[in-house]
Amino acid sequence: MQLRYSPHPNDYSKLGTDELRRAFLVESLFTPGQCDLVYTDADRAILGSVVPVAGPIRLVADAEMRAAYFCERRELGVLNIGGSGVVTVDGGTYPMGKLDCLYAGRGSREVAFTSLTPEDPAAFFLLSYPAHAAHPVTHARMADATPVELGAAADANRRTIYKYIHSGGIQSCQLVMGLTALEPGNVWNSFPSHTHWRRTEIYFYFDLGDKVLSHFYGEPQETRHLFLHNEDVALSPNWSMHFGVGTGNYKFIWGMAGENQVFDDMDAVKPADLR
Repeated sequence: MQLRYSPHPNDYSKLGTDELRRAFLVESLFTPGQCDLVYTDADRAILGSVVPVAGPIRLVADAEMRAAYFCERRELGVLNIGGSGVVTVDGGTYPMGKLDCLYAGRGSREVAFTSLTPEDPAAFFLLSYPAHAAHPVTHARMADATPVELGAAADANRRTIYKYIHSGGIQSCQLVMGLTALEPGNVWNSFPSHTHWRRTEIYFYFDLGDKVLSHFYGEPQETRHLFLHNEDVALSPNWSMHFGVGTGNYKFIWGMAGENQVFDDMDAVKPADLR
């Protein structure tokens, strides 16, 4: 398990590109046949990937967690971006097609991942936060998610947001998780920008192909950016903005946790105020 530490806002402006990438960027996921995990001190989130090939891969608690099993004191969101697969939770089996989501609550002891076709393996993105309450395991297809259309082609940000784990959908302790898909010819996400001091946010970008994307960080008056590629993850602490622009359309999984689960609880930033 990799460990990541977020810089203090007062130190952030002094960091160079390599230091910013070490703090805010994850590039090492989706290795065939492996479970890869990253632990960040931002709300103690754990993110990662599982790509089963030869057989099932169990989710275990690494030593850094000091737990008997992964979900002993955590909840888990899973979203499949690959071929068909299955997630098993405490003996229950849940078929996972592309862009299906699964939630496993606190107390789920045995979690395992399997691909139905090794030649076209499932590719599971994982996001987990500490939980103080238990909620049942719940599966949702993309068709079950709550779609919200936002933006306009004239602003190059026409997109559809699919909310899976939220107060009006899959119930959780504090995790909120979903997917955003940009329409062809649209490149901006979450713009105009916003902050929400009450929640961190994690962005996993995919379906980029060979395109590149610039993800923006920092407070409105002290912005920085990093270039990301396909299947990279941007870690955004609660004091930072988070938005990006690509050289073409793409998708991203977003996840949040913090003081509340209100999706639109955010503090808007006027584009003219960005520096």
